Amino acid sequence: MSTAFISHPDTLLHVMDGHHPESPARISAIKDRLMSAHLYDYLQVHDAPPATDSQLARVHTPAYIRHIRAIAPQAGVVRLDPDTVMGPMTLAAALRAAGSAILAVDLVMSGKARNAFCCVRPPGHHAGRSRAAGFCIFNNVAVGVAHALAEYGIQRAAIIDFDVHHGDGTEDIFRENPRVMLCSTFQHPFYPYRGADTRSEHVINVPLPAGTDGAAFRQAVEREFAPALEKFAPQFVFVSAGFDAHRDDPLADLRLVRSDYVWVTEFILEVARRHAQGRVVSVLEGGYELVALADSVTAHIRTLVG
Repeated sequence: MSTAFISHPDTLLHVMDGHHPESPARISAIKDRLMSAHLYDYLQVHDAPPATDSQLARVHTPAYIRHIRAIAPQAGVVRLDPDTVMGPMTLAAALRAAGSAILAVDLVMSGKARNAFCCVRPPGHHAGRSRAAGFCIFNNVAVGVAHALAEYGIQRAAIIDFDVHHGDGTEDIFRENPRVMLCSTFQHPFYPYRGADTRSEHVINVPLPAGTDGAAFRQAVEREFAPALEKFAPQFVFVSAGFDAHRDDPLADLRLVRSDYVWVTEFILEVARRHAQGRVVSVLEGGYELVALADSVTAHIRTLVG
């Protein structure tokens, strides 16, 4: 079995206004680096299908889904929040982004892929049950988790979120669901200014101060995530894979480097090997310095490939 790489041309057609950091160039930079590194030879490449409304409705309210469909513009742009904009192709891209996680789960659960990386945009982890936020429209990783629970009888799924921003939308969706453990590191205080005081037995929030480097990040993961995940024993491990904690990223102030992303990917694979028959689905979230993003994602995928 090999690693599945799931994307779609529609991810390049979602364009927000002006020189927005969440741009199509992010996907192009990743794919160009994978090609130059000759990693495509080791990947199963798949087009992401669109998620259906019934699949979205496992994590989003029907009213919210109808609202997003109704407000999607035929021309121009519509602003959903100060940071999040829809253009004429945004709905198609958002449906494919959520659908990528569905396909990834299907491939891994059927044994057709060992693990999967979803190279998609818009990102998802700020999207809550009934709101868009922080560049996110549908919560892609949450859609995948809910699919695994509903269709495959998974009783315990873990989400490891190492994006520099807290996955507040993911927490909103799964806060009351003990079948899902969210483990999230994030810079604090920082957007979305949540998560520092909402920890529970299955929500393992680990705020990190600005300037935190890779050594302190690794210590936090080993101290906070490792014992919680060992006790929880997840049957499937999902990753909200944001690379904006990189020291070169312009949107934040953590100090991770490529070797830290290799290390945390190895940590995730070991958790999955111990408890989840190796099942891992990783979904792209943030990362806005194109060279650092492409380098970090390539290292992440190379580690998934083994």
